[in-house]
Amino acid sequence: MGSLRLTLCTAALAVAALAPAAQAAQAADGGGVSVTPSTPAPGTDLALWVTGCAGRTATAASAAFVADARLTGAGGSLAGETRVRSSIEPGPYDVRITCADLEMKGRITVAAAKGGTSPSAPATPAAPVDAGGGWTATHLSAMEPHAVTPGTGHAVTGLVLAGVAAVAVVLRRSRRSCGTD
Repeated sequence: MGSLRLTLCTAALAVAALAPAAQAAQAADGGGVSVTPSTPAPGTDLALWVTGCAGRTATAASAAFVADARLTGAGGSLAGETRVRSSIEPGPYDVRITCADLEMKGRITVAAAKGGTSPSAPATPAAPVDAGGGWTATHLSAMEPHAVTPGTGHAVTGLVLAGVAAVAVVLRRSRRSCGTD
């Protein structure tokens, strides 16, 4: 009876010791990583699911992604979203997931864009956004910038204001000298 108990305890210890190694081997070949859609096109939003992480957060990084995906969850299952670069070439790309306790690797295959061609350049804004600025936003964005320097109007205004100030000082002094202040 003692040797049977010893054999069962040894087997249980061996399974417990080898389980993390088996999980890491599964993660190394992408077994714990799934992606939806399975073959995304350039510019597509992508959902990632990872199983086997002990932590509550992880990061998924790939050259195919616009930005690293932050994965969150609990119970060993994490999920997150990112976007595939719109200027990427079709083909396979590695995905590296960094968890609290291990690093997993997966792979996605980027499909050709609709129409069979990938976009030549990412889209960039060419005009102001219609954000409620009205006529002023579109008018001022179309104007050419130029330096504003004082002109004749500014000079005349300055001289008139200086004359008014001089007259005010003279009147004030004359009132004080007369004692009416």
